[in-house]
Amino acid sequence: MPISLFSHPYRLGVIARNAMYDRGILRSRPLGVRTISVGNITAGGTGKTPLVAKIAAMLAESGEKVCILTRGYGRQNAGSRVIVADGNFIEDDPAIAGDEPAELARRLQSRAVIIADARRYEAGLWAKQKFGITTFVLDDGFQHRQVARDLDIVCVDATDPFSEGKMLPVGRLREPVSSLRRADAVVITRLNLVDSVEVIRRRIVAAAPDRPVFTCSSGIQLITKLSDYLGNKPLPAEMPKRVLTFCALGNPSNFYRTLDLAGYEIAGSVAFPDHHFYRSNDVEKIEKAAVKANAHALVTTAKDAVKLKMAKFNAECYVVEIEARVRNSSAFHKLITSPLS
Repeated sequence: MPISLFSHPYRLGVIARNAMYDRGILRSRPLGVRTISVGNITAGGTGKTPLVAKIAAMLAESGEKVCILTRGYGRQNAGSRVIVADGNFIEDDPAIAGDEPAELARRLQSRAVIIADARRYEAGLWAKQKFGITTFVLDDGFQHRQVARDLDIVCVDATDPFSEGKMLPVGRLREPVSSLRRADAVVITRLNLVDSVEVIRRRIVAAAPDRPVFTCSSGIQLITKLSDYLGNKPLPAEMPKRVLTFCALGNPSNFYRTLDLAGYEIAGSVAFPDHHFYRSNDVEKIEKAAVKANAHALVTTAKDAVKLKMAKFNAECYVVEIEARVRNSSAFHKLITSPLS
């Protein structure tokens, strides 16, 4: 049966569900404090995680007690509630926390509480009482309409913004582009990986008039050795220019492009499915590919690095941490941190 047959029913289901929320048949429940959602309308990587980290850091620096509520994709016991970070303790086992929450915990250290729980409303009420939370950040929250939000930020990936209008499972769209009208602000990510975003901007404005549209580049914040990263001593390191990349991302081509723009020669690459957990045979596969490509080092992402505690590489392995660099940062900072009206 052609997979395209499932796209139309999926689209109708999404539209029907959104209509029930819009008409009040289904209700969004408030957590009682400022709640900011950061999400997208496409599946796969959109550069959202670095932006979530930046927003959480902004809020913490402005004096808020921040909690990131996340589903924690790929973790074991997905129905459980896990305190990934509480300001002192960090659960950095990705099998328990999920790879993206574990990465966020390492990035933010003591600046945010992080809770992985599919039931984000219940988790939020619990965290508010336990930790005195004053602001929640809903990670990947655009479709999670059970929780009311005061600010809805949607990331649009400049390298593949609207998946040619194709809904899942044929394309990457989780919702029609028209759903952007629910957004309070849109951030076009990975600005530095494309020549222009004007066509994208016009389409966003057509779908969501009068909403602010920000642009954001993906820049290398840190390159460090894997051993230092996992030892919580992520010191800057000089990486050889000829490298073999490996990663388990929704959209690995953007990782390659970022390295290419930074002047690195990608001798070869090994890609795994998103949220993949590495095993010994994967390490062997990576090392064989590196030898074949005559690579001088291995390089991966921070999201992957948290899953490599047990990996033993013969070649030196480096970790690249990507940061979100928002243009018109003062206006974005004001949007995030200003008191709610």
